[in-house]
Amino acid sequence: MTSPAVDPAPEAHKATPASRTDTTAAPARRITGTVWAALGVVYVVWGSTYLGIRIAVETMPPFLSSGARFVTAGLLLAGIIAWRQGPAALKVTRRQLGSAVLIGLLLIPGGNGLVVLAETSIPSGLAALLIAVVPAWVVILRAATGERPGLGAVGGVLLGLVGLAVLTLPGLSGDVKIGGVVLVVVATLLWSVGSFSSSRLPMPANPFTASAYEMVAGGLAGLLIGVVRGEQHGLDLTAISGRSWAALAYLILFGSLLAFTSYAWLLQAAPLSLVATYAYVNPVVAVLLGALVLNEALTWPLLLGGAVVVGGVCLIVSTERRG
Repeated sequence: MTSPAVDPAPEAHKATPASRTDTTAAPARRITGTVWAALGVVYVVWGSTYLGIRIAVETMPPFLSSGARFVTAGLLLAGIIAWRQGPAALKVTRRQLGSAVLIGLLLIPGGNGLVVLAETSIPSGLAALLIAVVPAWVVILRAATGERPGLGAVGGVLLGLVGLAVLTLPGLSGDVKIGGVVLVVVATLLWSVGSFSSSRLPMPANPFTASAYEMVAGGLAGLLIGVVRGEQHGLDLTAISGRSWAALAYLILFGSLLAFTSYAWLLQAAPLSLVATYAYVNPVVAVLLGALVLNEALTWPLLLGGAVVVGGVCLIVSTERRG
């Protein structure tokens, strides 16, 4: 699956389990070259979306822009699926649709939406680095359901938590708004629950179809939240900058269609603890882009915390490769 969202071909569908109606824990999954290619997309492209979000919210309301992003991407993906595989590929059972909607609500307005809101008050690099807590939640959820994560995974999580502690220092000292930091941490919990649950619910067999329904449902919820928050009041589309429009277009085409769909596929095709390592790599990309494009400061907590969490990914990846 080298271009999962652009070309959701049947061959890519065959790489996934034939059915997601079994709610028992999935067996060990072999880490193929296709998995690594999809993981690379999530690593790099999603790392750049933090910069895109920061630029978009310069002149766009957070939840309305996030909701519009995912509704548009979801409808585009559904159209591509219908074109490439036929309308029948979009058919799902009521239970599968309900599961996809639930996961979409957790991942998009819960996980992504809160991060977008947080980036109105904190730097994009810091927001990305705070996402490092995701693997910690995943390991806790796995342990709560009776699984026993390996020592490497546990060690990687502990390193990530140490890095997270270092990264919160600017917020505690008043250099950034602690409210934004809290929003990101809550977002990581909701995102982790959604990611963890997706492999245990009766999801559509085609991961691209699941992704389309998740994005549309989550995007509509984001738009509703934006309206409830009153983001539409005083909104002047002519006042939105060209670079914010460009950032939104990038988020739709690359952040949602390409990277989010890759992530949805990985949730069904790869070990969850391996998929969660994107949370360690994305920050490196985000911090570098934030510094280069937006001149965000590279403070010692960012550099030290980033180095610690990147060390964590090495432990988790090496553990999964031996599994």
